[in-house]
Amino acid sequence: MPILLFLIDTSASMNQRTDLGTSYLDIAKGAVELFLKLRARDPASRGDRYMLVTYDEPPYCIKAGWKENHATFMSELKNLQASGLTTLGQALRSSFDLLNLNRLISGIDNYGQGRNPFFLEPSILITITDGNKLTSTAGVQEELHLPLNSPLPGSELTKEPFRWDQRLFALVLRLPGVASTEPEQLGSVPTDESAITQMCEVTGGRSYCVRTQRMLNQCLESLVQKVQSGVVINFEKTGPDPLPIGEDGLMDSSRPSNSFAAQPWHSCHKLIYVRPNSKTGVPVGHWPIPESFWPDQNLPSLPPRTSHPVVRFSCVDCEPMVIDKLPFDKYELEPSPLTQYVLERKSPHTCWQVFVTSSGKYNELGYPFGYLKASTTLTCVNLFVMPYNYPVLLPLLDDLFKVHKLKPNLKWRQAFDSYLKTLPPYYLLPLKKALRMMGAPNLISDNLDCGLSYSVISYLKKLSQQTKLESERILASVGKKPPQEIGIKVKNHSGGGMSLTHNKNFRKLLKEITGETALRLTELNTKEFAGFQIGLLNKDLKPQTYRNAYDIPRRDLLDQLTRMRSNLLKTHKFIVGQDEDSLHSVPVAQMGNYQEYLKTLASPLREIDPDQPKRLHTFGNPFKQDKKGMMIDEADEFVAGPQNKVKRPGEPNSPMSSKRRRNATVIHDGHEEKMENGQITPDGFLSKSAPSELINMTGDLMPPNQVDSLSDDFTSLSKDGLIQKPGSNAFVGGAKNCNLSVDDQKDPVASTLGTMPNTLQITPAMAQGINADIKHQLMKEVRKFGRKYERIFILLEEVQGPLEMKKQFVEFTIKEAARFKRRVLIQYLEKVLEKIDSHHLLNNINHINSRSSC
Repeated sequence: MPILLFLIDTSASMNQRTDLGTSYLDIAKGAVELFLKLRARDPASRGDRYMLVTYDEPPYCIKAGWKENHATFMSELKNLQASGLTTLGQALRSSFDLLNLNRLISGIDNYGQGRNPFFLEPSILITITDGNKLTSTAGVQEELHLPLNSPLPGSELTKEPFRWDQRLFALVLRLPGVASTEPEQLGSVPTDESAITQMCEVTGGRSYCVRTQRMLNQCLESLVQKVQSGVVINFEKTGPDPLPIGEDGLMDSSRPSNSFAAQPWHSCHKLIYVRPNSKTGVPVGHWPIPESFWPDQNLPSLPPRTSHPVVRFSCVDCEPMVIDKLPFDKYELEPSPLTQYVLERKSPHTCWQVFVTSSGKYNELGYPFGYLKASTTLTCVNLFVMPYNYPVLLPLLDDLFKVHKLKPNLKWRQAFDSYLKTLPPYYLLPLKKALRMMGAPNLISDNLDCGLSYSVISYLKKLSQQTKLESERILASVGKKPPQEIGIKVKNHSGGGMSLTHNKNFRKLLKEITGETALRLTELNTKEFAGFQIGLLNKDLKPQTYRNAYDIPRRDLLDQLTRMRSNLLKTHKFIVGQDEDSLHSVPVAQMGNYQEYLKTLASPLREIDPDQPKRLHTFGNPFKQDKKGMMIDEADEFVAGPQNKVKRPGEPNSPMSSKRRRNATVIHDGHEEKMENGQITPDGFLSKSAPSELINMTGDLMPPNQVDSLSDDFTSLSKDGLIQKPGSNAFVGGAKNCNLSVDDQKDPVASTLGTMPNTLQITPAMAQGINADIKHQLMKEVRKFGRKYERIFILLEEVQGPLEMKKQFVEFTIKEAARFKRRVLIQYLEKVLEKIDSHHLLNNINHINSRSSC
């Protein structure tokens, strides 16, 4: 669930105007609204949490925090006013404290127990400012300073105010007040030269120098792409540079390597993407990144950690190690000079080991806990996180399964115990879980020690309790207005010292409300609203302001009792005093509150076919589709002719042709039939020899032999409406499927009646009902867009009655197709009609010949 915190500059300098006449504060408000619209295109945005912070004094600077909904966020955003000083440092500190409010309670930082990349709250802090001088009550500041003192307990455990899953981005508005005559320069947006730029880079973000509205829109689109789930890590090289690789892909020792010259890839401060699990939507991992100290029970307190772990990588080529069933974590690195250098070496079968300094007990550099490796396709670089000191553990586990068959001897146990001594204590529990997943015996004691002293553990628990109290205090102050400055009090003598209850006008108004006297329409100008009638109040109808049950008339007791029961049991679906029509009356300011509606929706199901292009998220127009995947009208396509789609020799396979070869399933007569590459089993509707380019399953042309087989199906009709498919022993048309021998196919009706005495006979009334339903479905199928005609011909097969009835349905379908200009469908139906007519003529001739012979 990403957290998007907007820090809006509300200093007095934000009142300056641009060449369009709008103030900087108005531009900042519009930028936030545009960002939310761009972000709403992503289905993952339904879990976003939005916060709003200003430059006011804490804690009044928090306008929308953890508990406020989207409507409150938008309301506070529209009501912002620019006044005060440019206290950017204090506002940033308050913003980070708000983000870190619940981290100690949830234990997400896991102090002293390793850093888990899969324990994260991805947060994007977007500040919009004018980049002017930083001012405070002490004067003008040249540099950006964040206050060291924080009201949040446990802030001393991290050196920086931010965490590794929090990044800062700044939109510095530099829009001119006078329209520029120079042409606008296209390209990437540069970084700003203000003091906030360095702060952004430290957190893993960046700043944008915005000079035009077009640049602002470009920056917002870039920021939407930055909303990624991940953590920032410092990658630093240790040891010499690797040997250069020659043109043949082998090491070239003759070429010198600049081991001592600083290169951009030697130190990179970049993000690693932590992808959520596709099933649960939550990141899942197994192994932590080790701490930069060895946890010891003699430590009185935990040393403060840096917000971003420093991971050192050795450029010595090693073979990537992995064994079956041993879990590992894989994280993709954000593009950087380091990833570019690794990919340029084009060695996807080697890796570089990674370390954390002082993580081991007997080694200053520490033991490797994973490696960097290019993907096999050379498209990205991945960080593989393995068990600590995995080069020793993996051979031991391999021998345990393959050599000792899960029955280790004494020598193996001694080697395994030696390995456990090099392992930080917080690795024991995940290693124990991994061995259980692999099916290995219990090799680690159940009495696990976390390695922290009792005083440290007690201190962490105490901090958690203090954080809960501070969190309640901060959240209670959210939305409150700062106290106004107390000025000179001036006594108002206009009231004459009389109480409000002694006021004559007040008593008169009170009587009119309670119904004791009728409302007087005084001082009302009826000429101002000509054509309107004023509805006078009914003097006999009084408001039901009952305080005493005995004041209710007898005739109104049942009605009043029903309302009282409804209010007590809350069985009514509307709010008291609200009717059904008022539920649909939404204020204009709340009409765009789509985020609250998204939160009420159930999580979407996974796609059945992940290869299909995803449909765009189009709020307001649910029928809008991607134009690249839209089909054209078949009438226009018919003019061009289907011959344009014939594949030329040597032409590479297109994506559409690969989709046509995808397996499909046709439901026919109560059973499923599998179709591969445009072919189907003989009992199916499509002919076996249908070419792939004429398959109609994807909206293309119908195979001609399918039409022929369909007409053959019509010629196989018996008198009672049963249909025998050519090449199969199954009968359809309402009767139960059965198997017949080859000899029985000569007379299907007689064999059917002889072998199935209990077969359901379709009465004329039943046949009429079936045909009426088929006719209705035919009208719907012909009206559908596209060329998926197989359902139409299946329905025509199921028509009950003699051959003349079949002919009538085919003619009816041709008329419907002509209404919607389905020219291709009409051609196929006319072929079917011709074969039916020829067969009908042949039957008549045979009948005349048989009578003449008699």
